[in-house]
Amino acid sequence: MASHRRPKPTSRVRVTVLTATAAAAVALSSQAANAAAPAKESVKDAKTKVDALYDQAEQATQKYDAANEKLKSLQKDASNLQDQVARQQEHLNKLRDNIGAIAASQYRSGGIDPSLQLFLSSNPDDYLDQASSLDQITSLQAGALTQLENAKQTLDQERAEAAAKLAEVQSTRTDLAKNKKDAQAKLAKAQSVLNGLTAAQRAQMAQDDAAAANRASSRVDLGNTKAASARAKNAFDAAVSKIGDPYYYGASGPSQFDCSGLTSWAYAQAGVTIPRTSQEQANAGTRIYNASQLEVGDLVIFYGDFHHVGFYAGGGQVLHAPKPGAVVRYEAMSDMPFEFGVRI
Repeated sequence: MASHRRPKPTSRVRVTVLTATAAAAVALSSQAANAAAPAKESVKDAKTKVDALYDQAEQATQKYDAANEKLKSLQKDASNLQDQVARQQEHLNKLRDNIGAIAASQYRSGGIDPSLQLFLSSNPDDYLDQASSLDQITSLQAGALTQLENAKQTLDQERAEAAAKLAEVQSTRTDLAKNKKDAQAKLAKAQSVLNGLTAAQRAQMAQDDAAAANRASSRVDLGNTKAASARAKNAFDAAVSKIGDPYYYGASGPSQFDCSGLTSWAYAQAGVTIPRTSQEQANAGTRIYNASQLEVGDLVIFYGDFHHVGFYAGGGQVLHAPKPGAVVRYEAMSDMPFEFGVRI
């Protein structure tokens, strides 16, 4: 009987099949590896993300600065109110003591009905003198009671004001902590993006950043640029002395700064007090909407919510504390959305 078994493939066929199978396996393995390890983010994309996060961190920083300044003011007001409450309480206690003394005196001299006192008195002249004194005491007591009532109302009002101020202090402390947490979260996220880059990519970002700062510095020609005023020039010179000092959120010198910390510190060195935050500094002087009219030492406000500020340095450049991880330096104004200048 003829055999119906399937004939074995030749050696060449077996080799071809095995080779094709192995190739397919290698291809699938390669695809899986590529899916498991996505390509590193480009430096440009990473910089865009990091700059956006730093921008958000600075917004939170300015809110933190504002809350911190408000807290200082509220604590001072609350302390003054508590002192007023203590003084008013002392005044009230003295009035009560005086009324007690008046009441005791009245009791000693006026415990018997006046008409009966006159009838029993052996010396009507003495009684009349006493009656006159009694009238004076009664009048004095009425005045003292009025003072006491007024003092009590004042004390209650001051206590209510102090309590409200202390509640506002606590609310501001909560805002302060929230804004600090927000800023730190954005900074941590930016650092996470940077950590995802290779060492070479991070070095490239730092090199690009330094090159931009050098280009901006080379365009500054202070010898041919007019200062807005002597005070503005002095403030600007103070800021120049801090070139190279690091940015740090919430800092206002003398060796670390955020954007508004630098400008407020520098103007203080020129003997001028300006508000602490960029939003308040936006209203601290005359606004200049035409960038061509800016002069050295003018403040320059950036972004629609005014959350960044620097000094105009001439040549279309700004001197500022730019962002976390950077230092006080020159930068092109065109790198940020210009809103207006402020002449102090």
